[in-house]
Amino acid sequence: MEFKIAVLAGDGIGPEIIEQAIKVLESVGKKYHHTFHFTKALVGACAIDAVGNPFPDDTFELCMNSDAVLFGAIGDPKYDNDPKAKVRPEQGLLAMRKKLGLYANIRPVTTFKSLIHKSPLRPDLVEGADFVVIRELTGGIYFGEKGRSEDLTKAFDTCTYTKEEVIRITELGFEYAAKRNKKLTVVDKANVLATSRLWRETVQEMAPSHPDIEVDYMFVDNAAMQIIQWPKKFDVMVTENMFGDILSDEASVITGSLGLLPSASVGIHTSVFEPIHGSYPQAAGKNIANPVATILSAAMLLELSLNLMPEAKAIRDAVDQSLAEGIVTVDIAEGKSYKTSEVGDWIAARIS
Repeated sequence: MEFKIAVLAGDGIGPEIIEQAIKVLESVGKKYHHTFHFTKALVGACAIDAVGNPFPDDTFELCMNSDAVLFGAIGDPKYDNDPKAKVRPEQGLLAMRKKLGLYANIRPVTTFKSLIHKSPLRPDLVEGADFVVIRELTGGIYFGEKGRSEDLTKAFDTCTYTKEEVIRITELGFEYAAKRNKKLTVVDKANVLATSRLWRETVQEMAPSHPDIEVDYMFVDNAAMQIIQWPKKFDVMVTENMFGDILSDEASVITGSLGLLPSASVGIHTSVFEPIHGSYPQAAGKNIANPVATILSAAMLLELSLNLMPEAKAIRDAVDQSLAEGIVTVDIAEGKSYKTSEVGDWIAARIS
């Protein structure tokens, strides 16, 4: 079979880690007789530098005409350190989400047996932890009306949600829970926020249509605490944009490394697959960044967008083996460490 993959490497370590994911997908293609056509395009700071737009029209058109999008990272210190910059790399990410209709970010939080001791939490708390955070991506405070007073002494950000947006993301949560352990946790702040009350009311209306799913509701501050105290109690968590941004980052830390976790942004038109970490500019060009999260994002791409289940499993099995045998980058190595490209080569070779 033939597939078209848009490749948006982005900034910082993005090009290096994306290169490893492409190696692995090419290895999968050879083994399972698929052809992946990779087409590269600009996004983020490199796109601003080249054309003045962090998400150019050409990039958007490529994404729309592809079966899936493999995305690296965006961000550059020259923009991070300039709060008055009118055009910022992060605007490209928001534009991509809005234009492609990327309404749900899916982040699996999985621990690896060989790396349990790397977690900041006790092994008995995290061993066996396996849950999914589903974050709404196109609504909420990040996309609401915002501004500052003329004298710059006052600012506001408005959080807005529609019932239709809540239904769409929650239905996805029910679907995931049905495939897993049939438990859905809805995270909100309904004791304070009107938007959260809309969320809770809407889910309560939907729950009777899914009688096989156990639904519970949790305030966001309590959820933040319980992710640390009892991470194994969660199965599927669904929440709004800002809460999901914060909680999914918190949850990722319990695995021991940000460099291990993939994510998918499911869209109306196409879907985008990316590691959860940022552009890590300090490591750019040094061939030391951990490519595992990006490689596992490629596995999610095969599974969710292309329905290639055995192929996705082959990638995950090879990654598990690399971790077990210590073929890892310096961030998680305990003895000898390997370069980014060496880890990619090893995983690709293991698959083939």
